Amino acid sequence: MMRFIYNLLFPFGLLLFLPTYIVKMLRRGNYRHKFGQRFAIYDRETTARLAAAQRTWMHAVSVGEVSIALKLAARLKQCDAAFSCVLTTTTTTGFALAETQQSEWLEVMYNPLDWWPIMRRAFGLIQPVRLVLVEAEVWPNLVAIARKRGVPTALVNARLSSRSERRFRRFRAFVAPIFRCLDLVCVQEAADVGRWAALGVSPERIRHVGSIKFDPQDAKPKTDAAAGALRRFAISEDQPVLLGGSTHAGEEEIVADAFQRLREQFPLLALLIAPRHVERTRQVRRAIEQLGLNVALRTEAAFSRDRAPDCILLDTTGELPDWYGVATVVFIGKSITARGGQNPVEAIVAGKPVLWGPHMENFASLAAKLIAAGGAVQIRDAESLAREAARLLSDSAAAAAMVEKASTALAPHTGATARTAELVRNLHRTRH
Repeated sequence: MMRFIYNLLFPFGLLLFLPTYIVKMLRRGNYRHKFGQRFAIYDRETTARLAAAQRTWMHAVSVGEVSIALKLAARLKQCDAAFSCVLTTTTTTGFALAETQQSEWLEVMYNPLDWWPIMRRAFGLIQPVRLVLVEAEVWPNLVAIARKRGVPTALVNARLSSRSERRFRRFRAFVAPIFRCLDLVCVQEAADVGRWAALGVSPERIRHVGSIKFDPQDAKPKTDAAAGALRRFAISEDQPVLLGGSTHAGEEEIVADAFQRLREQFPLLALLIAPRHVERTRQVRRAIEQLGLNVALRTEAAFSRDRAPDCILLDTTGELPDWYGVATVVFIGKSITARGGQNPVEAIVAGKPVLWGPHMENFASLAAKLIAAGGAVQIRDAESLAREAARLLSDSAAAAAMVEKASTALAPHTGATARTAELVRNLHRTRH
């Protein structure tokens, strides 16, 4: 009955949110690209490829989740040479990242809208042997149709914040039947087992494996391209670099303010800023230039110059982990002017000390462990960011000790990708 109401109201909800969706598509651009796939309409070539092989269907919403899906898919391919996969994503940025890895065994598509006739058509064409959802992408029709067709379903790197848990508990009558469609839930922390069980998932289907996102194995950055770009910008490898990663509106100015303060003590310091949404590049560039800084774009690296810019804006998608490798100190975005925080692990694996603001709710458990262990520093504003960054820039031993403590805190997640892959591979044999 609940799913009947959901499908009945879905078109009206789509119309209600359509203006916001259109504005977002226009802002992010490239929205026409393969637009029909959102309605399970595929061209002849795609349909032929889907029919040619049995595939696992993996779904990840955006860049962060796509990175997890690609990491898991690569591991599954290592374990089974015959493994093939359809990876669907929701956002254009997630699609762009996934498309860089597309191959004969990895088909990248947009996820169809979760309305019964659309999702039913998608299943009929994709014909998945299993369904793997990343972090929180449990859609009612997606999992219900999988259950009806006998397609085993896994939720990997399962994420359930305390806020989401409270909301789900309030609507348990609606969400419990949806979660009961899951045959496997791979959770990041031991404490998550009871929380998922309380929402309707059978305890025997829940496995504590650690976080793929926090798994340091096979995550070392490849710095050649980033280092080469810096040289073309007339920035030498000996110069210290402050990097603001995945920043949100307002944070770029804070990082730039801290940079100007630091320049008084470290005149050779360079600044890198990677906005979380590349479509904000023009706006961010204008804001930083108004502070009196000379700004260049990552995509302008082909044009060599004699004078180094003060700040380089990374206006590309999917390269940030490699740029962490050329940084000296890293600020983690979405933690001062926005809530939730971004993933600090890629910077830690790159061997860099990390700082963030007061809002790391999306990584609350890990953030708390890192702060308690001395593996990260929490700052409040430009002044405290400049002060803590200056300490790390002037004391390489302290910076190295922070990285070591952070790496130790990540140790419980080592091997999470391999453990998850093994459970997913055996999923078809363990369903009941």
